[in-house]
Amino acid sequence: MTALLVVLGAVIGAPLRLLADRLATARRGPGSVLGTLTVNVVGSAVLGVLLGAGDLSPAVIALVGTGFCGSLTTFSTFGADVVRLVEERAVLRAAGYLAGSVLLSVGVAALGWVAVR
Repeated sequence: MTALLVVLGAVIGAPLRLLADRLATARRGPGSVLGTLTVNVVGSAVLGVLLGAGDLSPAVIALVGTGFCGSLTTFSTFGADVVRLVEERAVLRAAGYLAGSVLLSVGVAALGWVAVR
């Protein structure tokens, strides 16, 4: 049952991630990191709220935390974006994206957790 809940959450999260990337590319052009940044920050906020809520059932954690948030967010694309920016000699942009992504994602996760406590 848990695996099915993870899959159901991913059925929602994965297409939203794709949509965010496509919207960012359409608005900002190829190579935009805005889609990845957006899904990572949103997913971190949702997970922070979820885990801060406390006594949730393992089913909710599997569905929303692992399935939805896990398929919405993407560390691999984030890492590839940073490497690509460095290869393009956009080192300051890469450093800003790296620091901004980590600070924003961890920050909103913490804020979400604190907000529901």
